[in-house]
This record gives sequence, C-alpha cells and structure tokens, in this order.
Amino acid sequence: MKHLKFIIALTLLSTLAFAQTDKRLKGIEKQFNSVLESTKAPGFAVAIVEGDKIIYAKGFGYADYENKVPANANTLFAIGSSTKAFTSALLGLHREDDKLSFDDSPRKHIKELEFFNNDMNNQITIKDLMRHSTGLPRHDGSWYFFPSHNKDSLIAKIKYHEPFTGVRQQWYYNNFGFLLQGVITERITGKTWEENIENEFFEPLGMERSNTTIEAMKSSSNASLGYQLDKDRNIEKMDYYDIAGMSPAGSINSSVNDMSKWLMTWINDGKYKDEQIIPENYVKEAMSSQMVVAAGLPSKELPEAQFANYGYGWFLHSYKGHYMVEHGGNIDGFSASVALYPSDSLGIVVLANQNGSQVPRLIRNIAADYMLKVNKTEWAKKHKEDTEKALEALEEAKDDMGISNVKNTKPSHTKIDYTGAYENKGYGKFEIVMENDSLFSELNEDRQYLNHFHYDTFEFIDVKNGKVDTTAIGSSIKINFSTNTAGDIDYGHIEIEGLLDPIAFKRTPNTIDVDAKTLEQYVGKFDLMGQEIKAYIKDENVLYVFVPGQPEYALVPTATHKFNFKTLEGFKVEFIEADDKSINEVKFIQPNGTFVAKRKNED
Repeated sequence: MKHLKFIIALTLLSTLAFAQTDKRLKGIEKQFNSVLESTKAPGFAVAIVEGDKIIYAKGFGYADYENKVPANANTLFAIGSSTKAFTSALLGLHREDDKLSFDDSPRKHIKELEFFNNDMNNQITIKDLMRHSTGLPRHDGSWYFFPSHNKDSLIAKIKYHEPFTGVRQQWYYNNFGFLLQGVITERITGKTWEENIENEFFEPLGMERSNTTIEAMKSSSNASLGYQLDKDRNIEKMDYYDIAGMSPAGSINSSVNDMSKWLMTWINDGKYKDEQIIPENYVKEAMSSQMVVAAGLPSKELPEAQFANYGYGWFLHSYKGHYMVEHGGNIDGFSASVALYPSDSLGIVVLANQNGSQVPRLIRNIAADYMLKVNKTEWAKKHKEDTEKALEALEEAKDDMGISNVKNTKPSHTKIDYTGAYENKGYGKFEIVMENDSLFSELNEDRQYLNHFHYDTFEFIDVKNGKVDTTAIGSSIKINFSTNTAGDIDYGHIEIEGLLDPIAFKRTPNTIDVDAKTLEQYVGKFDLMGQEIKAYIKDENVLYVFVPGQPEYALVPTATHKFNFKTLEGFKVEFIEADDKSINEVKFIQPNGTFVAKRKNED
C-alpha cells in the first residue's frame, strides 16, 4: 500500500512538472496570480488542452474562502450557461438517429407547447431554439424569481411570454429555448435531461465528478462555495442558486479536469479516445455561424478581434486572427468560460467561484495569448487599470448621485389597499402583506420590504438578517401600482424585462374568513331606487346578491362589512353599520358610480 501511495504521488508530481515545463507557458502563473489579486476573486481553476492531451491544469486561490481550502483542478464549480452546448449536442445525437430534424416545430415533440401568437406557433423551429432566433427577449424573471422543479409548469408560462420582434428577425438570448430542447430530449428518450447528460456524455467521457443538481454539488467532496464582492469590494459568501427545472439551460457542475475531456471531444471532431461521442457533422455545424449576434467590429485595443455570431450553444468570434468558439456561464456565486480554437486544436476552460466575474475572460485570454504565439496583451494590468479608473469615476460621481424620485409625494391609497396576491401567468405569483404598518412582498419564503419611492411606485428592498438593506434604496427593482375605474388597486407593474413594457401582475385582494353567524346580519331585502335586491346565503356559507334581470353574484369577503363580486372586476359591496350595530344600508360601488340601497322592512 505504501508503494502504491508513492507511485500515485510520483505520478501527480510528474504531471504537474510536465505542465510547468511547456516552454510556451513560461511566466503565465505570474499573470494568473495578478488576475486573482486585481479581481479580488476567492479562487479559480484553469485547464488547457491541445489535441488529445491536457497540457496544463491547476487551481488558484480557494474553493472555500473562509476556511482557506485551496482550489485545484478537481474542484467542482457551477458552469452555468456553459451547459448549453451539452443540451444542444443531445439534439445532434437525436438527429443522427433520425429522431428529429432541426427544422421540426418544437410543438411536434411537445404537444402542449404554445407560444404567444399563431405566427410564432407556426414559424418557430427547433433550430430557432438552438440559435436564439425566436423573437423572444430573455424573460429570465419568469424562472429566476419564480423557480419550479416541474419543467411542464415552466413550459406552460411560455404561452404568455411576449416577443419583442418577429421570428428570425434578430438574435436574442433566451434560456427557455434551451429548456425546450431539454424537454424534447426527455420526450424522445423517455429519460430525464439529467439522465441523458450523464449517459451520453459524463459516462463515456469519464467525467466522474460532474453532476447536474445543487443537491449533488452540496454532497460532493472538493466542491467550491460561491462568492461575490459587496459594495465595499469585500468578499462575501453567496448561497447556491437552484436552477431547478431550467436545468437544461445551465445546471451542470464540473471541474476543469472533467471539462478538459469535453474540450478534447470538440477539437477532435466529436471523438474522445477514438470513440465518436458527438456526430462529426453536428460538431462542425454547431461551431459554424447560424445567427448574427452583433456587428462585432474590431476595437483599437483588439483590431484582430472580429465578428460576433452564434452557432448551437456556442458564441463565435475571431480572437487575434484565430477562430474562437466560446460560451460563458454565470449563476449566483460562479462564472465560467469554455473556449475552443478549433483551427489550432486548442481548448481552454476557466471556472471561478466569483459572481459576475471577469476572471474567466481574463484567464482565458492570457492562456490563449501564450498558446497561440500572438502579441500578448497585458490583461491583468489592463483590468487593474480599468478597475481603478472605474472606481475613481464612481467615487467622483457620488456627490452628484441622488435618488431620481419626485419628492414629497404620497401613495393614493392606504397601505392595506395594496395588499393581496399578484399574479402574471407568464411569470408567477407573489403576495403583498402588511406588518407593523409596513408593506412586504413574500415569494418562496423570501421577503422584501416595499419602500415608497414616489406616487404609487414602490421599490423592493432586501431584508437581510431581519434588517432592511437601506444601501439599496433608490437602485432596486420597482413596482408601480395602477387602479381600475372603481378606484381599487388592480395591477402591479414591474420592469423586469427591459425590451418590453413593465410586466403586469394582476391583483386579487386578500380575503377574510366570515362565519355563518356573521353573514346572517347581511341577509335581507334592500331597496335600490324602487328595485328590490336580495342578499342571501347558500353554497356552504357564501353570501350572494340578486338583482332582478341579472345573474346572482357570489360575494368574496375582503374586510369587515366589505365584499368584492367574485366574477366582476371593479364591483364591490359595503354594508353600512348603524350606531346600534345593525345593518340597514348597503353601498354598491361600481365603475359607473356608487349607489346606496336601504333595507326593506319585512312584512
């Protein structure tokens, strides 16, 4: 056993030594460490492959910053949207097996799927999902703020997602297109997307540490924790975010050693150790331009970085005259970059445990400069200078920064009038409640304070450890309330999709429980300008009113003596209590006015 341990240790040391002796990489670690320092990242790992060999793989900094646990080439990181190339590759396998065509409508495979209009239903193809050409904006708030483990419930939301342009008119990133690709795979194979990823890629490639769920990440050894920089640029731990049912768009967790095998597969025409993992024709097609992202004009700093296109789950660029295929990844606490240079048989993967980090891009470019033998850009130095300039500009602007609200305004209603359930079928449902004379939103056990901004506009402010984060005031997501013709708050409008008008969440007032004995006081006949109106109880303690010539209306109790019509928006009833506590009048509050009816004496 001692001899075996010695052999393993010797092998490890020789591998590291081999990585260090590649002459092209001389001095690279100094650059890597400079990036770690200037970005204040907890840690990252990087691997470089050439042909069918790993020529460099190493971790820097910490996987667990608080406990100073080092990151290494086997440390797990969330790779976020770098998952997308895996998902689309499954469809490449299905096409090879004649199970689908990329020109199929996704509705051929997902029968219940509906888009916003018939134009989209009739025109959108699977290829549009793969290259982001559906005409839909991101609608990320629909899954990020309202997550679900049920993929079918997420699919049901798509019907209500408004497009911003026509099908194939403009490229625009949309995660739901990759959810649908994952579900198509499930319908074809009868297995979950997660099982297909494991069976088709993880197992044949020997990606033994990789997984597809937060639960697996949490239970894995050598798994990194996620971090962000707080407002003072201090390293702050973040909770893992469970992407849940949106897994085909970005749920893979992996290490750079495991991801190296994925890179080798792509730069070797879909083969790994002489086994065809991905069809060769699909590999070439996926790495070819399928949609123009942007003009991608060269800059003064990088005159040889040109064009910006998209394949299938891959962004396409030119980097210093070399064809580059890349996809980044960002999810709470983690950032990634997986890059291929197919003409150079080169692959680079960088995984970092820092939220929205520049680390993957910087490390990738440094590694590419060394490997491609091009003029080196001092990426670490440039980032440090750019960061210092940005911080100085921010500091100088602080005196001029203010909250852009209209001062000394008040809400149009009392706070209780804003409470209720708010729902948009394309997004989800949340509650607004009042506690100690303050308004709070509640969603999935997450609570936010509603701070009055101006008029009927409030802003969502995080509550951390029971305290309102006052540093976010003036810069948070806002909700604007509207009223119907009866004067009730009817919608909350939230700007969470920048290409569209604010998303409208319909309000349903909170209801209260009223027992049969209490309801009895409202029962009777009332005279409304010579017309007899009846109030009565049926259907297990439900109060109804009946107006001659109209259907009977069920009433929903919302407050003491107050009811809403169950089926008519903007119609309310309020019973008026006399000094002796009896009910002798009732107000009918309607969009066209308020009418008072008096109780009739019983004969």
